[in-house]
Amino acid sequence: MLKIRRYQASDHNEVWNLHNLALDQVGANAGSGAQDNDLHTIEETYIADKGEFLAGFCEEKLVTIGALQRISDDKAEIKRMRVHPDFQRRGFGQTILNRLEKRADDLGYKILCLDTTVQQIADIVKLNDRRYPDLR
Repeated sequence: MLKIRRYQASDHNEVWNLHNLALDQVGANAGSGAQDNDLHTIEETYIADKGEFLAGFCEEKLVTIGALQRISDDKAEIKRMRVHPDFQRRGFGQTILNRLEKRADDLGYKILCLDTTVQQIADIVKLNDRRYPDLR
């Protein structure tokens, strides 16, 4: 059973490992660099700035993550959606997405964007009928 909660600082290493594992799986890992700085400042970048960062666990193992980042007072971006390869096709990514969308509603955002890679286009197609006017 999937248990979702807000990111805690003690999750950092597991989040970092899951991030890289998931990107490796789809051939989208550009290696460590400035593009990953937000993953080293999750509390400040997401949680403290009218956003969210969720972690999903199965039997104490981190299996999925996802973030909501404020862009403006009425616009936010869904980012860092990752699911461990061994736990894909179980609806965990969708569950995290649903929770992030609800959080965006609770925070008053009117527009949501989705940040993803070209390699993850199959997942984008599934989201096209949702509420994302700006897939990037």
